[in-house]
Amino acid sequence: MHPRLPVYILISLPVLLAQGNTADSSKKTPAAPASPPPRPPPPLGDPSWALGLRLYQALRSDYSSVNTLFSPLLVASSLGALGGGAAGTTASQLQDLLKTTTPAKAGTHAGDLLSGALKSFTQANGTSFHLHTSSALFSKQAPAVTQAFVKDSQAKFRLQHQPLGKGDSKADLMQLHGWAKSVLGGLEVAPLAALIQAKAGALILANALRFKGLWEREFSVDSTDRRTFLGKKYTKVMMMHRAGQYRYHEDMENMVQVLEMPLWEGKASVVLLMPFHVDSLTRMDKLLTLELLSKWLEKTNMTSVIISLPIANITSTLSLQKQLTALGLTDAWDQKAADFSGVSDKSKGKLHLGGVLHWASLELAAQAGKGDAELEEENIDKPKMFYADHPFIIVVRDNATGALLLMGALDHAEGEALHDEL
Repeated sequence: MHPRLPVYILISLPVLLAQGNTADSSKKTPAAPASPPPRPPPPLGDPSWALGLRLYQALRSDYSSVNTLFSPLLVASSLGALGGGAAGTTASQLQDLLKTTTPAKAGTHAGDLLSGALKSFTQANGTSFHLHTSSALFSKQAPAVTQAFVKDSQAKFRLQHQPLGKGDSKADLMQLHGWAKSVLGGLEVAPLAALIQAKAGALILANALRFKGLWEREFSVDSTDRRTFLGKKYTKVMMMHRAGQYRYHEDMENMVQVLEMPLWEGKASVVLLMPFHVDSLTRMDKLLTLELLSKWLEKTNMTSVIISLPIANITSTLSLQKQLTALGLTDAWDQKAADFSGVSDKSKGKLHLGGVLHWASLELAAQAGKGDAELEEENIDKPKMFYADHPFIIVVRDNATGALLLMGALDHAEGEALHDEL
């Protein structure tokens, strides 16, 4: 069985192939395929992947979820920082969230892996992608935080510390919303579904991230056109097209296409997972395991692929208390049971986790990094088709450390509505 191939794509195939090769083949012989870049470290043994997949599935168990998006690396890092100030069962539950199914590198703790990945992504900003991001720990009328905790969490995990005002829950939410908007470079963010009820002594973890990847090879502006995206609603959207050599795999048994697209200078890559046929992602969401994802990524090989992607923005505003509780984090929310004695010497019976909030935005656009025109021409031969006109899962990973920066799903692409939902 092979992926569905629309008739109008068959008609436009020669055009897309021509657009994928930037030079005239009659004047220039295509260069021999370059050696594929080294594979990033595998997901197994990485705490950002271990937490990210479980959290993704917990979020997607709510079938009303649309265009889910979050940063496993930021969530794991901020929880890791908080775990450094916890003790007793509170600490063990936070540590359990970051446990991997296979041992991490010998002698390397989860916190060290996360800290190294944060540094790697920060250094790559402005090359492989444009990134606006920050993490903060807000405290509501809480005892003073120890300087040792402040110094350690900022140095290792880039976690800032800010007090919440003395106002009511609406004032708290306004302050948090304003912080997220500022971090995201002024991008207007969706409001949280419910107010934050922060009692005295509450600690609120907040993460915000805005990401725009810069492709290794540009999607030509001339190759964009308006087509139908068959998501939660059928919409007309701008689609971008190109042909090239990419890591690609087809899982015929599970009917899934796996495509890995490098970003400029190869410091990060975007991985797309898409069912063969038009469908919601319900089946794939349940199918995913860390072992299966690792197997798919390992089986990808350099292949000629014709790619069509929607030009889209995925945005998400999340409160993660329900999902983290379901994953085993229970004591931290209980003012009597929580033990954050490493955060404050006077924390007993006061400090507790009042919320874990997350704002994220990912832009899918045609732009490549600087110097795209200098890349050698690719040899396109018997290409596969990756036609993303229906929902798909998207992940962004660091190629140096293997860490998972972003994970999400595009269920709906904004555009002119055609007719009712499926």
